[in-house]
Amino acid sequence: MTAASPWIVETSDADFERDVIQRSHERPVVVDFWATWCGPCRMLAPVLEKLAIEGDGQFLLVKAEAEKTQQVAAAWGVSSIPAVFGVRGGQVIDQFIGVLPEPQLREWLARLQPSPVERLFAEGAELEGRDPAAAEAKLREALKLAPQQDAIKIALARVLLAQDRIADSEQLIQELADRGFLEPEAENLQAELYVRRLAAEAGDVEQARAAHAAAPEDRLAQWKLSRALAGERRYEEALEQALQLVQFDRHGLGEQARELMVELFRVLGPESELTSTYRRRLSSALY
Repeated sequence: MTAASPWIVETSDADFERDVIQRSHERPVVVDFWATWCGPCRMLAPVLEKLAIEGDGQFLLVKAEAEKTQQVAAAWGVSSIPAVFGVRGGQVIDQFIGVLPEPQLREWLARLQPSPVERLFAEGAELEGRDPAAAEAKLREALKLAPQQDAIKIALARVLLAQDRIADSEQLIQELADRGFLEPEAENLQAELYVRRLAAEAGDVEQARAAHAAAPEDRLAQWKLSRALAGERRYEEALEQALQLVQFDRHGLGEQARELMVELFRVLGPESELTSTYRRRLSSALY
């Protein structure tokens, strides 16, 4: 009989993805493959359940009875039970077969818990969308503990950009670029920073629009409008203005406009319809 607790659930082949893989992104999940006829399983189960209740959310115990999880057990290579897996972030990070004494089992469970750096990183990620300043504090604390973890620097550059701290964000991206390469996410941030920098120089969109309307042949006014629009995330208008500069002032401001378009493609991503459309139109204008 499974103990009643929100931290102990029974699963099946149909529910395994939800109960184990999805929930392991919230907290560590311990999967116990067992059967009613298995004597060692009956020895291990009460101890696992006791520790799950005692942990009060430190991990989720998922009971996978052999008769209900035949497909998953086969996929996971379970040939002997009890078979216990520790899952975090959708990945198996440790496992054992058989029965462990309680002290050894406690040690095994402790290894499943995220490190202080991982906890701070996760807390920063959770705060990022609603409180970038608080996220920054968590990420800076994590970076002190793990100054060589580039993923933390990328996340910190992102939250700094969210606070319009362009120079601080640029400094971090430059540190990463000095390694000789950038991860795709860092490349996207670099592109966003480039666009933000140009937009800051261009100023207010409506003033730039009025200046361009007053002098439609003035390429400098059009270039300023394109940059201002990009800064306001009016990407289609920005791309259109930049494309016109490429078409009519190819070897002047058109080259800077081309660079802006390329960076906007990186900001928008390869799947964007705007990227596909304007990349094709830019290619036609150049060749």
